[in-house]
Amino acid sequence: MAMVMPNTVVDLGPARFARIPAEAVVGAAVMLALPRRPRTVLAAVAGAVLAATTVLNLLDMGFRQYLGRDFNPVLDWSLLGDAQSYLEDSLGRTATLAATAGVIVVVLLLFVLLALSTVRLSNLLARHTGPASRGTLIAGVVWITCSSLGLEISGVPIASHRTTTALQDQVQRVTDTLRDEAEFRKVARVDAFGNTPGSQLVPDLRGKDVIFTFVESYGRSAIEDPIEAPGVDRLLDERTKALAQAGYHAKSGWLTSATYGGGSWLGHSTTMSGLWVSNQQRYRTVMASDHLSLTEAFKKTGAWDTVGVMPGVQKAWPEQKYYGLDKVYNAFQLGYRGPKFSWSTMPDQYALEQFQRRVHGRKRADGKDLMSFVILTSSHQPWAPVPKMIRWDRLGDGSAFKSIEAAGDRPADVIADTSRSRQEYGRSVEYSVTALTEWLTRYGTDDTVLVFLGDHQPIARVSGNHASRDVPISIVARDPKVLDRIAGWGWTDGLRPAHDAPVWRMSAFRDRFLTAYGSTPHPKKR
Repeated sequence: MAMVMPNTVVDLGPARFARIPAEAVVGAAVMLALPRRPRTVLAAVAGAVLAATTVLNLLDMGFRQYLGRDFNPVLDWSLLGDAQSYLEDSLGRTATLAATAGVIVVVLLLFVLLALSTVRLSNLLARHTGPASRGTLIAGVVWITCSSLGLEISGVPIASHRTTTALQDQVQRVTDTLRDEAEFRKVARVDAFGNTPGSQLVPDLRGKDVIFTFVESYGRSAIEDPIEAPGVDRLLDERTKALAQAGYHAKSGWLTSATYGGGSWLGHSTTMSGLWVSNQQRYRTVMASDHLSLTEAFKKTGAWDTVGVMPGVQKAWPEQKYYGLDKVYNAFQLGYRGPKFSWSTMPDQYALEQFQRRVHGRKRADGKDLMSFVILTSSHQPWAPVPKMIRWDRLGDGSAFKSIEAAGDRPADVIADTSRSRQEYGRSVEYSVTALTEWLTRYGTDDTVLVFLGDHQPIARVSGNHASRDVPISIVARDPKVLDRIAGWGWTDGLRPAHDAPVWRMSAFRDRFLTAYGSTPHPKKR
């Protein structure tokens, strides 16, 4: 079974395991020709390789279900630690430790049992050389016949070379990753605005308080999926009207994210850097570079104070330097005393209120404008329990959320149910957008410019196996001149982008934004 195991959940089925693996036929022939000692060594190594291939196939399945892509054997091992932290926040420390220990035991047993099984099978072949040779010959003829005639069972070829193909794919991924690293370093050295003086960056936003906000997992599925969309679309239309009553107007479009289902930092860095940051190696390269980020552009002008509000950050965050942020408030610096909502350290409404009290609502002695980088987290999976809006004057230190968290759904119940996951995902997006737009109508001024977007689509189990990577993006302002600057973009009026609104790669946004607001390109090439 291990030799014909697919690497996608959708391909699991009886027909996939009713095939003849070429590797088994060739392996049997080789074993019959070898003396005892080299045969035993080769069989054990083959079993270990087969076990490793099985583990990689299982990792591919998991990554495709959650991140919409295959596992990268060079870059993705570090994500397993993040997965463990996510499970701990969702299921509790005891359950996570038990699950982690179980996985380790299963993997070790897989290696031991497959190695022992191949050794035992090789010895069995050696003891019955005659029947084994005839059986191997027959199997080889059948495999060649099935392969030549293209014979199938339920649309699946009978002749298989799945293990060989899987190993070739893994080798190709490693080769492509190493090549990509070198090529991307060259791309990152080229910057259309790298030598632009501060005085020529975003001059048409002077006097504005600009806020860039990412809404976790806010993807196209939230607006177009038949289960999630009705509630989200209704909410977006209602909030568009509420903003209009407060004097605000919006335009919205679509961006194609560099990531899917997770890896939010890849979406953040792609949008801000103007580079396609689709994996961890590219992310490290960008963070170590001097490629101009959109947030750094505001700092470079000298006209803005730059602040980050990161309720999801719970450890040192050296990326602050790359993003050009004078000050960053992490999860422990916002005074929250309420409960966590699964992975999310605090509800978005509370984080936004603290942003108002500590940053946006304070007078700045230096007379500068404010550029803020805010990451909202309440719509992070597993979407249980989902916070509810409370009166803004009751937020206090967040203790008011204790009863809401206690009455909410348990993460383990929602994770196990796809339909509920989709429903609760929609509710979480409604909550995040409500909190953000209510904050704007409550605290925004004539000079406030809000840019908010999703970082990526939700996991495939919620967005669908063939969902796009598109996320919505909106720019909201009271000053009509701000939106006039992007009139040529073809974006939809309001918070809900039309189905046929323009779709750009997320990496295109930085340069389009800088250009729209009067920045002058001065390329840097090294």
